[in-house]
Amino acid sequence: MNNDNQEKDQKPQQINIELGEKEAEGIYSNLAIITHSPAEFIIDFTRVVPGVPKAKVQSRIITTPQHAKMLLKALKENIEKFESRFGEIKIEGHPNQQFGFVNANKGEKIN
Repeated sequence: MNNDNQEKDQKPQQINIELGEKEAEGIYSNLAIITHSPAEFIIDFTRVVPGVPKAKVQSRIITTPQHAKMLLKALKENIEKFESRFGEIKIEGHPNQQFGFVNANKGEKIN
């Protein structure tokens, strides 16, 4: 059997994903700060509470640029599915609002 036939005959590998009790609870975040280098993307998820001047990073995800782009694509596809079922997700708020997603490299809010 040549290499081409082997690739065609291979089934996708199944991955058994375990979800721990702590992780299953999830972490609420209303602000994400995104930084990157040539080798990685870093997403810090924080929770900002009105009237509290300090926010703590709740979770940090470090990934490759390729995986960051795949995440963007997966989010886009899932948002489209969500909106086709439940209607458009509206983003409202004042332009200077502190909540949302921030590109830390430029200090710009991402809409």
